Amino acid sequence: RHLQNLFTAERDWNKFHQPRNLLLALVGEVGELAELFQWKGEVSEGLPDWTPSQKESLRHEMSDVLIYLLELAEKCHVDLPHAVLAKMELNAKKYPVERVQGSAKKYTEYSEETQASSGGTPQGTG
Repeated sequence: RHLQNLFTAERDWNKFHQPRNLLLALVGEVGELAELFQWKGEVSEGLPDWTPSQKESLRHEMSDVLIYLLELAEKCHVDLPHAVLAKMELNAKKYPVERVQGSAKKYTEYSEETQASSGGTPQGTG
């Protein structure tokens, strides 16, 4: 069993940790994570201007997000590592390097360009 499952079971919290509740808790934790960045403008990689205390808060909030996400995946019977690999394969097809390198366009914009230039149907999928 995962450490979080043991933690939850020891406290008899499984009755509260159902998918909807876990999702709402996850959203709340993402909000707390977002608060750490609120009003800071752009933040440099590595957070060189953050204090040790701010970085510790970031680690805690990111951990909370991951814990709830993993628990939600388990309750929904989603093999998250497998799902991530499958999603990355799908993304590689949606965003082929030769078409998207250096661009931030969404894959549907490439589909529209293909349709307009070829007169055919869009190449991308939703």
